[in-house]
Amino acid sequence: MKIAIPSAQGKLCMHFGHCEVFAFVEVDPEAKKILGTEFLTPPPHEPGVLPPWVAEQGAKLVIAGGMGGRAIQLFQQAGVQVITGAPADEPESVVMNYLNAALITGENACGHGPDHVCDH
Repeated sequence: MKIAIPSAQGKLCMHFGHCEVFAFVEVDPEAKKILGTEFLTPPPHEPGVLPPWVAEQGAKLVIAGGMGGRAIQLFQQAGVQVITGAPADEPESVVMNYLNAALITGENACGHGPDHVCDH
């Protein structure tokens, strides 16, 4: 399974659309192990571009700090689950906490309604 983490400066980026790279973390969910991490630079951020790109990389889950409602819908349509409200930790730390059911999430850092076009 592959998990995507929008990242900046080596940590999960709280503003989804402003991330520098995506960490794609390959995991074995049964063994709760990280098999490898690949950092890829996303295409320029425009509404609707990132969800299909992330899906094309093979990710089945995105763990983010904040994300607009429209982006969440687009990810779900592309077959990618979304978890928001994650802390700004190293991608591998976020993923290990997720695998061990220890990921503590707060509110979606975007916090706008589902029809709001969030630019971050």
